[in-house]
Amino acid sequence: MFEYKNLTRKTKDGLRLYNTPSGNLPSVTTILDKTSDKTFLLEWKKRVGETEAAKQTKEASGLGTAVHSILENHLLNKKQDIGNNYVHQLAKSLADNLIKDHFDNIDKVWGTEIGLYYPDLYAGTCDCVGEVNGKPTIIDFKTAKKIKKKEWIENYFLQCCAYAQAHNCLYETNIKNCSIFMVDREGNTARFDIENEEFEMYSMKWNNRLISYYDINTELRG
Repeated sequence: MFEYKNLTRKTKDGLRLYNTPSGNLPSVTTILDKTSDKTFLLEWKKRVGETEAAKQTKEASGLGTAVHSILENHLLNKKQDIGNNYVHQLAKSLADNLIKDHFDNIDKVWGTEIGLYYPDLYAGTCDCVGEVNGKPTIIDFKTAKKIKKKEWIENYFLQCCAYAQAHNCLYETNIKNCSIFMVDREGNTARFDIENEEFEMYSMKWNNRLISYYDINTELRG
């Protein structure tokens, strides 16, 4: 559908920055991280200890990356050699469940791992852009210990709305749908969608988070 361009990124002072035609811009995940209430996270780290928290975070990140890779290659019809270690085999099992349960709803794939930016404001990498049930949609893949309730994943929706706004700006599209495809460690799956009024609501919340970020971190821009 579009000639997507790659964006390079770097980490500076704990911030993920993307090199874009309008300068070095903070990532969507950085903006959400810096404007989120971290009370629950801090309590969890205190409860399990810093070492155990770091270990679990690293394991979750590794599994999530493996699942994403398998899903992306499936969408692109690319063959992938799956390792024999526990993480790779678990990732294959989880990805297969998500594909079986929900990928029939993906009608078209415009691109995967797409670098997007909103000029002068932010940038990021979107898992997938395509059509879900015939509607242009920002698609995101998530792994979790347990399937979450919709009201618990506001940041996921804000992330997708940010990508939708950037895509609409860069490619003159009118994407107003987001789909979160989620699988947990036991292989349970779910799909969470927002559109129309919900999309507008979360888009407004994203805009407010963006304003808050720059109100506090103006010096980090560019």
